Amino acid sequence: MRSERAATGERDPFAGRIPISVITGFLGSGKTTLLKKLLRHPGMANAAVIVNEFGEEAIDHELLETSSERMALLDNGCLCCTVRTDLQETLRDILTKRTHGEVIQFDRVFVETTGLADPAPVVQTLASDSLLADRFRLDCVVTLVDAVNGLGQLDTLVEPLKQAAIADRLLVTKTDIASPEQVRALRARLAEINPQALLLEVVQGEVDPADLIDVGLTSRQEPGEKIKRWIGPLAAPTAAAAGFDEPLRHSQGITSFCLWFDRPLNWSSFETCMNVLTSLRGPDLLRVKGLLDVEGEPGPVVVQGVQHIFHPPARLQAWSDADKRSRLVFITRGIERDLVANLFRAVGALASTGAGE
Repeated sequence: MRSERAATGERDPFAGRIPISVITGFLGSGKTTLLKKLLRHPGMANAAVIVNEFGEEAIDHELLETSSERMALLDNGCLCCTVRTDLQETLRDILTKRTHGEVIQFDRVFVETTGLADPAPVVQTLASDSLLADRFRLDCVVTLVDAVNGLGQLDTLVEPLKQAAIADRLLVTKTDIASPEQVRALRARLAEINPQALLLEVVQGEVDPADLIDVGLTSRQEPGEKIKRWIGPLAAPTAAAAGFDEPLRHSQGITSFCLWFDRPLNWSSFETCMNVLTSLRGPDLLRVKGLLDVEGEPGPVVVQGVQHIFHPPARLQAWSDADKRSRLVFITRGIERDLVANLFRAVGALASTGAGE
């Protein structure tokens, strides 16, 4: 686990960081169609979009003027950049040009992955590169799933399954040509794979941008609903009553669960536990999100990671409600809840797992 001490001064951990939304999905799921619709929205006029040059459908017919071989200005003012090397270099490049006034002062970034891509390295890039982590923040992972072919892809291919498992938002596309039975079956399957993600149906890329942006935490004074929107229903205050802190399983070994901590955590003990998990089972920690009550901290500490790479922890100024229990959401492959709970208990970081134990 790549991390820093929670207590790192009074600087707002989210101030001035440009939000990045990662748009992923298997081949033919409609990523470029979604992007085109999003970029036409008035609120997206200062967005930058990074696309892979091997995408299924080009958007260059919408270009108004070309500013370089790799960068272009779309007709609504958005910056479009093609990935030809790696994402780190591309983000550094557009950031440098933004600083020097060579491109628009973009205020958010959309990254469209290829249909065969594992989205985990894209998310990890924002945590593992210190310069990028200081200037950008992960806002949302959006995964599109084709209602006609999605069930078959989830049953037979690794990439779509992983894309769905780490998403914050799941968009079911092509519902206009799929049968109602196909749509219902796919929605049920996706809810099993990733119960914390908001599930939406989308036709021809038409979606309210408010559902896909500003999902991530943005300041140290987040209202309660915003925190719930980010961490998802698995760790909602009513989760114990609803039974969500019991493991939710589906085929191919993916499990979702939430650990609750009734007492403040010792940060060193928490780091030890996570270092053990990431060292031994890093590839199987598909997504981890948490709000932690850490000893000596007045507000919650935000932690999030994908596999063995974690973003630096960030402190919020105060808790949003009276429930100050730590909650840590896991989406794993082949890692049981009891194994993780027992590890925390053995190290001494976990006094009790709360409801559901």
